[in-house]
Amino acid sequence: MIPLVDTHCHLGHHFDLDVATQLTRARDAGVVLMVDVGTDVASSEAAVANAQAQPDVWAAVGLHPNDAGSASDEVLAALDALAAAPRVVAVGETGIDHYRDTATHEEQDRAFRAQIAIARRHDLAVVVHCRDAWDDCVRILEEEGMTGADARVVLHCYSGDVATTLRTVGHGWFHSFAGNVTFTNAAPLREVAELVPDDLLLTETDAPYLTPHPHRGHPNDPSYVAVTFARLAELRGADPAALAAQVVANARRVFALDG
Repeated sequence: MIPLVDTHCHLGHHFDLDVATQLTRARDAGVVLMVDVGTDVASSEAAVANAQAQPDVWAAVGLHPNDAGSASDEVLAALDALAAAPRVVAVGETGIDHYRDTATHEEQDRAFRAQIAIARRHDLAVVVHCRDAWDDCVRILEEEGMTGADARVVLHCYSGDVATTLRTVGHGWFHSFAGNVTFTNAAPLREVAELVPDDLLLTETDAPYLTPHPHRGHPNDPSYVAVTFARLAELRGADPAALAAQVVANARRVFALDG
């Protein structure tokens, strides 16, 4: 069994399965590393607790851009404190979402920049949610200095076009692909998935969301990262074992799991 990684899941969001069952299913599928991602203070606290209790789970703490209107000084201070906890490897998911209008552009901009600052203060990766906002996301990351050799950026559920991908690859950012790369109507995304260099490729589920084909219609869970990985290996004409080893190494590098 080849080793797999799920760099973005929400263990506490699942509609049917408890955390223990999700972890058992994931381990049985070969998943050796999972990042449980917070979207607000409460889910970030739960992610930290899961990470501290499980040897193969790490945590990301953050405020989702759809909730950026709640990014008070108190909320940001709570996330800053959580970022210092053991087994926290990233801040996020944060970013910009122009698909939904639950927070203004100004609120999202402020919350994104504040969370980038938290990540830099604690020397953590930034997990970026970007939907229909690639120009703004990339611009803000550039303006905040996230382009140097020490900047660790994960583009969660990557969906940029070819031009965006050439720009993000040029910055050395990591591109994490989810179950939507398997969707029938996702030909442009599959084209992009072939462009990302091996050393910048990551896999995720975004569980319990974005369930890959042929399991659509059911909640996603970390074990289904195997389906997404198999599709990526096929698209790239890669040896699965070699690509899996590279993706594991990428995850360990971006999240600084080797020290």
